[in-house]
Amino acid sequence: MDNDQTFRTSGKNLVKLAIPLIGTHLANVALGITDTIMMGWYSVPALAALVLGNAHFFVFFLFGAGFSFAVQPLVASSSSAGEFILARRYMRMGLWLSLIYAVLILPFFFSAGKILILLGQASDISEYAKNYTRIVGFGLIPALWAMVIRFFLSGLHLTKVTLFITLTTVLLNIPLNYLLIFGNFGFPELGVTGAAISSVIVQIITAVSITAYALGKLPKYKLLTRFFYFDKVAFLKVAKLGLPIGTSIVAEAGLFTASSIMMGWFGAVTLAAHGIALQITSVMFMVHLGLAEASTIKAGNAWGDKNILYLKKGAKVAASCSLLFSFIAMTFLMVFGDAVVSIYVDINDPSREQIIHIGALLLIAAALFQFVDGGQAMALGLLRGIQDTAVPMIITISSYWLVGIPSAYLFAFVLNWAPLGIWAGLATGLGSAALLLSLRFVFLINARRKIML
Repeated sequence: MDNDQTFRTSGKNLVKLAIPLIGTHLANVALGITDTIMMGWYSVPALAALVLGNAHFFVFFLFGAGFSFAVQPLVASSSSAGEFILARRYMRMGLWLSLIYAVLILPFFFSAGKILILLGQASDISEYAKNYTRIVGFGLIPALWAMVIRFFLSGLHLTKVTLFITLTTVLLNIPLNYLLIFGNFGFPELGVTGAAISSVIVQIITAVSITAYALGKLPKYKLLTRFFYFDKVAFLKVAKLGLPIGTSIVAEAGLFTASSIMMGWFGAVTLAAHGIALQITSVMFMVHLGLAEASTIKAGNAWGDKNILYLKKGAKVAASCSLLFSFIAMTFLMVFGDAVVSIYVDINDPSREQIIHIGALLLIAAALFQFVDGGQAMALGLLRGIQDTAVPMIITISSYWLVGIPSAYLFAFVLNWAPLGIWAGLATGLGSAALLLSLRFVFLINARRKIML
């Protein structure tokens, strides 16, 4: 009975830490949802272009976010060990790496149109997407800056403020889109370009707000003092962990980007339905991601304290929470899928019924792979907490690119399962990653028992 109570208490503590993280992730997704819904009201070709433009942006953004993810367990472990100056050093070098990366990668946003055409996308949609990426690429700098500060704060268990800031920017994004996409109240009608401008404004406000909070909340850390001082040890540590994490994230994002590319071969209507379905399932995934992020922090604390029993118990609690939510998400998607898809499409659009039909069908497939999607996210989170990132990178690349993408092509175009086949391929790749990453975590915990004691 005591063990049951302890397990429940651990679960409550994990969920308590995860809720603001989940809320922040959901709020970030809400930014994309408002863009998608409002662009769907504008036109289907513009919506398809936004799907491709966002896919292009997030591949680069998520790779750069690897440095932020590296900062989190490093800060959690060092703060648990009482090494607060070391935590500050990790944060600063995380900012350095993020800024260097953002500047170096910016030219790729100006060549997005040519890249999409080479990947078989229609020229008119690629032109729309190019207009979007040329502007939103500049938002990479404040977006990555804000990510590092956010993960630094979450490593210290300061998570509520990021939720508040993100929710505020979501509310700001809606009127900005209303003015800039549709050209209301005397503003120019800019379509996808307007959505890009709105996104950059929101990202700048987010970065400024979260930095101001961190400086005011943690004056003893002197976060930006001697900002230009190069800390070789911390720089290499963050880079060593962050590069594999970023590569793993991009491997997964690349899996979904490749699915969008293949969906584009079926036409703008199918691509639009796919984009809507991805947006809806991403809401579900943010819960898994928030739980995984909380697990990273808890595992990082245990790693810093060298407490193997706490680490193992935390992993069991985290896995149980992930499974429970997977059941909930699966039920929701199967019951309400078509109703949710219908929100995204203008009632007078001639393609409305076709988009709803395809989108709802894809959500059924998404419902069935909630378990593997949540499982691989949780396993990755736990492995990051114990600062193991190189082998997980190999596992994710192999699972997503050598299993997932070929499976998607096989199911969709060889076996003629059409759009549903692409999502079956996604599930196959995610399932492979979930299994191998979980086995990796179990192996490491058993192998490092002596080190942790």
